[in-house]
Amino acid sequence: MNLAAGTSPWDLFGYFADHRAAVLHLFWEHVWLSVMPVVLGLAISLPLGYLARRSRWVYAPAVSVTGLLYTIPSLALFLIMPTLLGTRILNPLNVVAALTVYTVALLVRVVADGLGAVPDDVAQSATAMGLTRTQRLRRVELPLAVPVIAAGLRVATVANMSLVAIAGTIGIPELGQLFITGFQLSVNGPYYPPILLGILLCVLLALVLDVLIVLGARLLTPWQRVTAAR
Repeated sequence: MNLAAGTSPWDLFGYFADHRAAVLHLFWEHVWLSVMPVVLGLAISLPLGYLARRSRWVYAPAVSVTGLLYTIPSLALFLIMPTLLGTRILNPLNVVAALTVYTVALLVRVVADGLGAVPDDVAQSATAMGLTRTQRLRRVELPLAVPVIAAGLRVATVANMSLVAIAGTIGIPELGQLFITGFQLSVNGPYYPPILLGILLCVLLALVLDVLIVLGARLLTPWQRVTAAR
């Protein structure tokens, strides 16, 4: 992938124009490497968080174990994953798997605490109306826990955004490679366009994803808009 230097050490837009196809490829790689672990992590965290909420003896160990997972350095986890998964070192699935671990580590407690924040009288009223445990979870508890879970998703998404960039150090194509390119092109003098472009695109992507999560949470909790309007 050609990301050679342009003419000016500050010509951000000129650099983008000269390398548009390569930069956009890195951008879309960064998008799916950031979003896919959040989707997978949420799918795994929902049943684990529910189990932790239902069984008090599960809560403490589940929160402790998942919390410890987040202390593993990301670069070390990226390098361990090929051995665990049987993949090549440059396979993007290694990054997806590693960031899914981090997402689960963040969201299990969030889901458990979100479900735990549902008032007991609301849950009991749902049971009194004849709802089964599964129906109560789907129709009452999960919708009421959406604001808490969405807040956790926002944190996990932004964290993944920054962690994905580290994967560039082992050769995974994403926006982190722009930082490496900038440092490599600064050997004979500072050359900032790829670095600034990488930062700008990472911030832009983080803002877009954050807005989408907020809008999704609002769509799933229409009663909050009614309450706020009163």
